[in-house]
Amino acid sequence: MGEKTRLRRTISKWANSTDQDERDLRRTHAEDGCAKIGSAPDRERVKLRGTLRTVTLRPRGGVPALEAELSDGTGSITIVWLGRRRITGIAPGRSMSVVGRIGQHDGERILYNPRYELIP
Repeated sequence: MGEKTRLRRTISKWANSTDQDERDLRRTHAEDGCAKIGSAPDRERVKLRGTLRTVTLRPRGGVPALEAELSDGTGSITIVWLGRRRITGIAPGRSMSVVGRIGQHDGERILYNPRYELIP
């Protein structure tokens, strides 16, 4: 009796809000021509689409830098706009697509100064 039944495990999995959020993001941001963040290749030009989770101002080397975490349900990536303190329309919860090359810094995947398009 201590083990959960298969049905109960399945219901628990579907009831988990984090899993549900990720499923919703995957469904919302599935688009032809866009790579999935979780499997996008490094150092190649990619187009990504997702929702901003966080947006913070974090100076890098004495230069202002606006950082945002973009997620599509398959993974997340840090977007950095160097020399910017804020960008109109860039806020948590906003959907957008970005185009650029993914790099690595301290083991973290980063996209510097990408082209972006806000999605209504």
